Amino acid sequence: MDLLKEATLSQMCKFDFRKLPLMSLTNRQIFLQHMGLPSISENAPEIIRAEGIYLFDVDGKKYTDLVSGVSVSNIGHRHPRVIEAIKKQLDRYMHLMVYGKFIQSPQVKLAEMLVNNLPDRLQSVFFVNSGSEAIEGALKLAKRVTGRTELISFKNAYHGSTQGALSMLGNEEMKYAYRPLLPDIRQLRFNSLEELEQISEKTAGVLIEPIQAEAGIIIPDKQYMQSLRKKCDETSAVLIFDEVQMGFGRTGKLFAFEHFDVVPDILCLAKAMGGGMPIGAFVSSKENMDTLTHHPALGHITTFGGHPVSCAAALASLEVILDDRLHQQADTKGKLFVKHIGNHKLVTGINQIGLMLGVELQDATLVDRLLQKFIQKGLIVDQFLFNDRSFRIAPPLTITDEEIRMASLIIVGSLNQL
Repeated sequence: MDLLKEATLSQMCKFDFRKLPLMSLTNRQIFLQHMGLPSISENAPEIIRAEGIYLFDVDGKKYTDLVSGVSVSNIGHRHPRVIEAIKKQLDRYMHLMVYGKFIQSPQVKLAEMLVNNLPDRLQSVFFVNSGSEAIEGALKLAKRVTGRTELISFKNAYHGSTQGALSMLGNEEMKYAYRPLLPDIRQLRFNSLEELEQISEKTAGVLIEPIQAEAGIIIPDKQYMQSLRKKCDETSAVLIFDEVQMGFGRTGKLFAFEHFDVVPDILCLAKAMGGGMPIGAFVSSKENMDTLTHHPALGHITTFGGHPVSCAAALASLEVILDDRLHQQADTKGKLFVKHIGNHKLVTGINQIGLMLGVELQDATLVDRLLQKFIQKGLIVDQFLFNDRSFRIAPPLTITDEEIRMASLIIVGSLNQL
């Protein structure tokens, strides 16, 4: 038993706890033995409480969350208005019927508020459970609307792990073990004007993150995004924006496409949408969305999509963002991080838009070492999937200037120890 206490996480993952004498296993042991895990995380904390921008573990240690559950907790953890909305909805009803069969007030009110804050082109909302599902629905809708099969995405893009979303993902290392995936996929270089010429009358849809997240926060030229819109118009290809990470105030606008004066044909949303509850959506014109209703019926269907409790939470979360103007404060707060840490000798660059930053260091080994120091000092920061020289800063939009200053002191102090 003493050996188990000293074992690394990877060693514990290989240990068969069933061979132990009858005893109560710890949560960590059950986590390793009985949960399917996407990767091994050494020294993963066991969190028992969260509030605002802070997490607390079983030993009472306090962590400052600079990741927001990867852009989920935009209004902080357990916002009082979201908690109140959830409790009220729980007193009325939870799941009633598969999505779209009954009129349910939380879905209706959320759809109304969303379209009231979106351009006229985006007037019909299809609720799902996650970002990956929003992408899947959008890809199907593009094929249905155009009658075409070719789909275009971009290198170093991340869109999810389901097979359609994975087919569009811009990194072969994450895909090769699962081929064959969807056929007729073409990938372009992000922010390359000349490669937009590959969009043609054969193209059903072009799926793009208006700001590439997992590549390290790559912000395209405004001219590029407008040229992309023009090319899709010329070829009648459906333009799909993946704002799963960047939506709901993260970039300094309510939605990232507003930075480019471009409106997509389909908008994919999730993560921060639910205020901490699971929900996603794809949004398009009523004309487009109606193609999923007929010939055949049930063109897209989900059991739990638009769960009433999640919709109630999402409505409250969106109201908080708008009422408190959190999106309008995000860029100023993001620039405050740049001011505090951008001049450090080990920082070679910072890509920043709103409260989403990619901080680049001299090499990947520095990032690995730095993240270990952060967790020791009670700071939650994350790496990017496709940029190993950078780390992500994406705290709740509710973070204060003083909290930014204190977090920056820990970042700079940790950098000084490398």
